[in-house]
Amino acid sequence: MQPVQHQMMGYDRTSTMFSPDGRLLQVEYAKKTVKQGSPAIGIVYKDGVLLVADKRVNEKLMVAKSVEKIFQVDDHIGATSTGLVMDGRILIERAQLIAQQHRVVYDSPIDMINLVKDVCDIKQMHTQYGGGRPFGVAILFAGVNNKPELYLTDPTGVYFEYRATAIGEGETEIKTLLEKNYRENMSFDDALKLAITSLKKVLGAEFHIERVDGAYVNMTDKKFRRIDRNKLSRL
Repeated sequence: MQPVQHQMMGYDRTSTMFSPDGRLLQVEYAKKTVKQGSPAIGIVYKDGVLLVADKRVNEKLMVAKSVEKIFQVDDHIGATSTGLVMDGRILIERAQLIAQQHRVVYDSPIDMINLVKDVCDIKQMHTQYGGGRPFGVAILFAGVNNKPELYLTDPTGVYFEYRATAIGEGETEIKTLLEKNYRENMSFDDALKLAITSLKKVLGAEFHIERVDGAYVNMTDKKFRRIDRNKLSRL
């Protein structure tokens, strides 16, 4: 007798039901969704942290400037997501609200780790309670408090701090390039060049500078800034 597939038994119909081998299939589907999203890269360099992402502008008549891939969360924090765009927008807007509320209540900028934990708590809740589905999105949070920090959050609500990492399509190949070429004391220009080179490698003939979105936060002024388009074009 052939074993019955998980789908036939209905183990993938809700995020709260474990399969016989101890898996939450809805959560695994969410992770697969992330791997199909447009790639994004985060790198901690000597004096700050940067984000570079592919906006995946595939239609000739689409206005590239209207596609926003990297968002400002607070004065000292930026974020980018990959996977389901609408899920990323909702969670980043929640992060913006959390950061604003912290400033109003405590009159000080929120610590990165506290913001990341709050967002991951929301993600985890959607793997535990019925009536919804897991968020099909991974988010990179980049910012500075006492030091530059880069956090990756996945659909399960798990988070890790990185010196450099990637999410989305081609993330394995990009991570291999980062592991080979990353240096802890690298300059902003070197970090940006590494990120752009990695995107070019993955996207190949589809790469175009108009598809790239970039931002950074420096330790000097702790301000979120977008990377100038002319600077990107020269790389």
